[in-house]
Amino acid sequence: MPTDSRPPSQFAERLARETPEPVRALCRTLSEAGFEGWLVGGCVRDTILNELHRHQSRPRNDWDIATDARPKQVMKLFSHVVPTGIQHGTVTVVLNGQGYEVTTFRAEAEYSDGRRPDSVGFVDDITADLSRRDFTVNAIAYDPVRQTFVDPFRGLDDLQGELLRAVGEPAQRFGEDGLRVARAARFVATLEFELESETEAAIRPSLSSYRKVSAERIRDEWQKSMSAGRPSLAFRVMHRHGLLEITAPDLWQLAEVPSERGAQASSVWEYLLDCVDACPNDSRLRFAALLHGLGWPAWCAAPGTEPIAAAQSAQLADVLMDELRFSNAERREIGALIRHHSLNLDSEFSDADLRRWLIAIGPPLCRKAFQLSRARLSALGAASLIEQVERFDQRCQRLLDAGFPRAPRELAIKGHELMQMGVPKGPELGRILAQLWQATLEDPALNTPAALTERALDLAGKALG
Repeated sequence: MPTDSRPPSQFAERLARETPEPVRALCRTLSEAGFEGWLVGGCVRDTILNELHRHQSRPRNDWDIATDARPKQVMKLFSHVVPTGIQHGTVTVVLNGQGYEVTTFRAEAEYSDGRRPDSVGFVDDITADLSRRDFTVNAIAYDPVRQTFVDPFRGLDDLQGELLRAVGEPAQRFGEDGLRVARAARFVATLEFELESETEAAIRPSLSSYRKVSAERIRDEWQKSMSAGRPSLAFRVMHRHGLLEITAPDLWQLAEVPSERGAQASSVWEYLLDCVDACPNDSRLRFAALLHGLGWPAWCAAPGTEPIAAAQSAQLADVLMDELRFSNAERREIGALIRHHSLNLDSEFSDADLRRWLIAIGPPLCRKAFQLSRARLSALGAASLIEQVERFDQRCQRLLDAGFPRAPRELAIKGHELMQMGVPKGPELGRILAQLWQATLEDPALNTPAALTERALDLAGKALG
């Protein structure tokens, strides 16, 4: 197959039209200096997909360039260059305030640790550079100056056939870098492609390399998977081929727990995947949907213990998120959503209890709690109950709009004013403030200086008496 070929005209026209001018200028500068400049990776893949599926639009955040120029030669051609990964042949050229990664064609040696090459050598051939990439759909290069493609592994055919195929020998690709099996799962979801049979068959035999992958890199793949239209596609691959058994055994074993709560799915695992897919595209919300069932084995064995199961799920989820190096902010938000995922939709639920629930979860998260509840009901086959969620949501919004003190510090009377009335500083002061706050949660109209002063004097008198 020729290394240089004219692409189908619509793909070339789309790339010519959508390639940013600074990127074209960068490649022209390389060409005028006698070097090659090729667009590679996701920017080429996603532009072609946008042309194939005109009703969709895949965002392109990065425009990466591969070149036969060595890093020092690139640095001489441009005035503002950052040596971001110069030991691996990568520098970042900054044009008009935007950075573009430029990487010298590479050929990598053995991967002794299954994570990174033992050494990186530079080559002069774009085809040799593409041969080290993971999947054929990521091994297409486009020259915006000459408007030609290099597609030595028939990536265009696989894009059109919606097939995810490893470059060359799948077992070799996966053995070089264990993360590639997780990337395979992610691309199945984000591209909505089928796994080519030999590529799929090579995943499980490559798990020894996957075990060497850092927690941070696995977390990143999980988070990227959550941006897909149907994240379940990625997690099904992870489950089917043993990745989850290694990374999240508590989650993996939920496939063996029957769903006995009216869900349409056959197992808790399948129910959780349905729940994730039913959520809006918000990674933290979707992680809460995925992990809120970790405590369900105990709940299924002893119905009626859902609050305990929610607390256990939140604890198990936090352990897993800590292992995967989620940020503290992510752990707090996801944990709160899991602890409060089961809304009390009882119409007899008092306004005071509802105010306490809003304080416990925090008003900023209550909206996501409702979204999670809707997704759960959809996955449980109980869409008829979503109307109750809507009413519950409306009640919460009315209470928030009306206002109420969310902590003792928001009371209309302060601690120093109570001390001026004779309440001693210390535990007694704190007790009275807490009681005043609870009273305002029952009736926010009490949150006035006059009403709180009267009640505080009464409480102080009873304490002294």
